[in-house]
Amino acid sequence: MKRGCSLNAHARCVLQYRSVPTSDDVARYLAANIHSRADVLAKSPLVEPAPGVYGWWFRELPADIDIADCQSRDGLTLLYAGISPQAPPRSGRSPSKQTLHKRIRTHYTGNAARSTLRLTLGCLLADRLAIELRLYGSGARLHFGAGEQDLSRWMAANAFVSWYPIAQPWLLEDHLLETLDLPLNLDKNNRNPFHARLKHARATAREKARSLPALPNPGIGGTHI
Repeated sequence: MKRGCSLNAHARCVLQYRSVPTSDDVARYLAANIHSRADVLAKSPLVEPAPGVYGWWFRELPADIDIADCQSRDGLTLLYAGISPQAPPRSGRSPSKQTLHKRIRTHYTGNAARSTLRLTLGCLLADRLAIELRLYGSGARLHFGAGEQDLSRWMAANAFVSWYPIAQPWLLEDHLLETLDLPLNLDKNNRNPFHARLKHARATAREKARSLPALPNPGIGGTHI
């Protein structure tokens, strides 16, 4: 499923370093094609193995969120922005080799221990989907166990993704958080009206999970639904 204008040709030439994101960057980010889970997981790779900023657009909202100031198009609402890779460590350690391709697939097929987006959605949808955040294995990993498959089914129906390749995605992400209403982002987004509710939902779920004994790892994530 594709929506919006095509950026395939532009994506190959946009990977250039800029000290400050431009208005064109924001416009291209917002106009990028929006794709479904099936699109992203198709055998022919669709997402570029490149750095960039992605956006998650929702058909059904995961919670009671005021979206009056959010970006919307084609019946979908932009609620979350993310990047791959993260900014290079200030310690001088080697930068991450993560790419848009790897990160977006992880959000669709991984678990809440590996995906902040899945953690957020699972905490907000826990009652609706009858899933629960728990400790698994050695007790160091928090995720939704077999419920990750239920979460993936919900995402397949309601969560769509767009992306914009750019060489220093962390700069554009900061600009987007300053200028757009992105309710599902926590980091650097405490001015957002939904921030306190989301922070509380995640903290409460984590606290409850850590108060319960760890479970055997079910050995499944959100890949197969």
